[in-house]
Amino acid sequence: MTPADTDLAGIHCRLDELLASRGMTLTALSDAVGVSIVNLSVLKNDRAKAIRFSTLVAICDALGCEVGDLLVRVQ
Repeated sequence: MTPADTDLAGIHCRLDELLASRGMTLTALSDAVGVSIVNLSVLKNDRAKAIRFSTLVAICDALGCEVGDLLVRVQ
């Protein structure tokens, strides 16, 4: 089985919860990390199929969190 064959439904992005707990908007995060609001919205709504490591690092830096705080496995 290749990574492309794996079901991505088991990964949840906690971006919405992290933004709310920090009082930050998606627009402010977009400005801080240089990623479009549309792409962040796709990630926030668990519709992303991939994410660049550089984007993960930028989001985590802006939110002051770890990757494991942002992306969690659900079963």
